[in-house]
Amino acid sequence: MPNTALVTGASSGIGAELARYHAARGGDVVLTARSAQALQTLADELHEKHAIKAHVFPVDLASPDGAAQLIKQITAAGVQVDILINNAGFGGQGRHIDRGISDELGMVDLNVKALVTLCHHFGGEMAQRGQGRILNVGSTAGFMPGPMQAVYFATKAFVQSFSQALDYELRPKGVTVTLLAPGYVKTAFADRAGLHGTKLVAGGGKTPQDVAKHGYDAMLRGTLVSVNEQPLGFLVNWIIPMMPRRMVLRMIARMQSK
Repeated sequence: MPNTALVTGASSGIGAELARYHAARGGDVVLTARSAQALQTLADELHEKHAIKAHVFPVDLASPDGAAQLIKQITAAGVQVDILINNAGFGGQGRHIDRGISDELGMVDLNVKALVTLCHHFGGEMAQRGQGRILNVGSTAGFMPGPMQAVYFATKAFVQSFSQALDYELRPKGVTVTLLAPGYVKTAFADRAGLHGTKLVAGGGKTPQDVAKHGYDAMLRGTLVSVNEQPLGFLVNWIIPMMPRRMVLRMIARMQSK
């Protein structure tokens, strides 16, 4: 049975660990991110360790035609994508009006537009074949509004809603969509987002290895939405929705502020 996984944002963090976990199970990988060197290093590692095929396509998915370029390159290479793992994304700390608009819109382009484009293309191919799996890496941020990371939280709310609706549409076609919604994870995300010095980061987080395994296993089970920490899942699903909205806003703002 074909078992090739496309992993976006595969150069480090959760993406790299998802690729490692898939390769360890004997699956081929298609790796994409901006850093060609980091991708090739990972591809060499996976091929040597697990004797699998590792395709490398360095692409900036945040660019206007990044997702289209990736699709074109994969198609030209004759690679069939059986599992789509949309992991690429970034955040950014600060008040929306104080942040550069190009950074804010770039976040929308990567976190939302690229993900939708890849789901549309590869999800369509999977539906035609009658089988496939999609794992979209969201965040517990998608369950609430996020002052001091307003755009990031909003993009993850989109990914949560979109993923569930897409699963409903594709499941009769033999394709499942799983949303992985982790809490804070110890990756380079905090560096790029400028989150060091906030209570969110000070509280610590899970390792990318743990989160990757949790999400991948949930995808194989066909789970619709999976939060990697049970107490956190209870909080975002049952407690926060019952809290007054402005209380939630103040709570999140304190966590995201320096």
